[in-house]
Amino acid sequence: MVNTKHLTALQKANEEIADKKDNIKESPYRLKYHFMAPTGWINDPNGLVQYKGEYHLFYQFYPYASSWGPMHWGHAKSKDLVHWEHLPVALAPSESYDSGDVKGYGCFSGSAVVDNEELVLIYTGHVDGNSPQQVQCIATSQDGISFEKYEQNPVIADFPVDGSKDFRDPKVWKHEDKWYMVVGSNKDGKGKAVLYVSDDLKHWDYKGVAAESNGTQGDMWECPDLFPLNHSHVLLVSPMYGTQNEKPFYVIGDMDYDKGIFTQGIYRTLDYGFDFYAPQTLIDDKGRRIMIGWMEKWLTKMPSQQFGWAGAMTIPRELILEDGIVKQKPVPELAQLRSDYKRLDGFEVAERTTINESQEPVSEIIIDFDMNETDAALFGIQLRCSEDGKQRTEILLDLDQKEIIMDRNNSGCGEKGTSKAPMAVRPNGRINLRIFMDTTSVELFVNDGEQVITNRIYPDDNSTQFNIFTKGGKVRVNSIESWKFDSVWK
Repeated sequence: MVNTKHLTALQKANEEIADKKDNIKESPYRLKYHFMAPTGWINDPNGLVQYKGEYHLFYQFYPYASSWGPMHWGHAKSKDLVHWEHLPVALAPSESYDSGDVKGYGCFSGSAVVDNEELVLIYTGHVDGNSPQQVQCIATSQDGISFEKYEQNPVIADFPVDGSKDFRDPKVWKHEDKWYMVVGSNKDGKGKAVLYVSDDLKHWDYKGVAAESNGTQGDMWECPDLFPLNHSHVLLVSPMYGTQNEKPFYVIGDMDYDKGIFTQGIYRTLDYGFDFYAPQTLIDDKGRRIMIGWMEKWLTKMPSQQFGWAGAMTIPRELILEDGIVKQKPVPELAQLRSDYKRLDGFEVAERTTINESQEPVSEIIIDFDMNETDAALFGIQLRCSEDGKQRTEILLDLDQKEIIMDRNNSGCGEKGTSKAPMAVRPNGRINLRIFMDTTSVELFVNDGEQVITNRIYPDDNSTQFNIFTKGGKVRVNSIESWKFDSVWK
């Protein structure tokens, strides 16, 4: 039976996009190679999956305004994780379990899997005032574009005894011949990832609490993602502390599928920046575990909102587990965007040196510092720096404190603040920085992605200087490589 309510809601959303997208395409602050919606508001990536040889990205989406509203699932696909084609909206609120009379409702976050050539979306239906207010639902597609909500939704109609009314963001994967689902929840002041198992994606049995906060990891866990990596399992969590969303973290551990328990081991911050939340991963046909996150943060100033849009995704990052660290490495497909290669080798900097008066603002930069010939304890770089130096984004390396700092207090009209991450000199005496800059973002990968800092910045167009500086002493630069990046949006 055709669900006319859902079709009507989808048609309305797609008409809104068609009406506004051309004006927004040329608006200020649009990024050149990061994923953005054609209009409106986006947040969490959802349903990251590979289907019939193409990557599919779904995302939390409100097409009618540049602020959060009743959640839809936007949709795009790509052959290479770099160039994305926008597709019609996949899900819109339309049913009693995902639509209501007030603003607080919608098709909340979830995931996607392929089951016998069918693309299946698993999502949380949310309606303020319903009891329960959050339930788990599915929708299916035969062509990867048009989705039908399951007539017997919700497939999980109530939260478990170990959870609460906060019961959302299902992530589903297959292990051997069973489907498993972790859902974020909380109880007794602890964030939890509760576990379900199914034979058919429609009938689910509760297994118990797979993992929970140790008392310092948040009182609500959002967007849990549990997956095998190397010979371990890794759990990603986006935690809340009260009403405040904090930095996502990862835990390396072991998963006992029979008992339904994830035993926690090493625990680390996933990204030390302000603008990284709700990451989701997939395993692709090359065997890579690839992650994309929301490159924004709740309750912050978003200058693009005045122009009818807000939110973007990070670049795709491959996750690699080495020496007890989950390293994040930008996918090599990004290299196809490179042009205008420049390189400098072997020089020293004392005080401040301008490397480029007009560094391309949309670019990749790789810097290799040699600590064997450096006596400065504090040194760093300035990106998107104005001629008078008043506007700048600084990356400061503090060898005494063993930390790296990104300072955006003078980065333009966006949010202020400094992000700090631990940093170690490599055994060979080197520190390597790989920086991806877009018009309004900076993603910093330290020492092959051991630490990552992601921040939005909003500098003036003419702030383009690239400088290296020290605060006493000198620093040895082994090499600097840079490339201009082409736009993926036409």
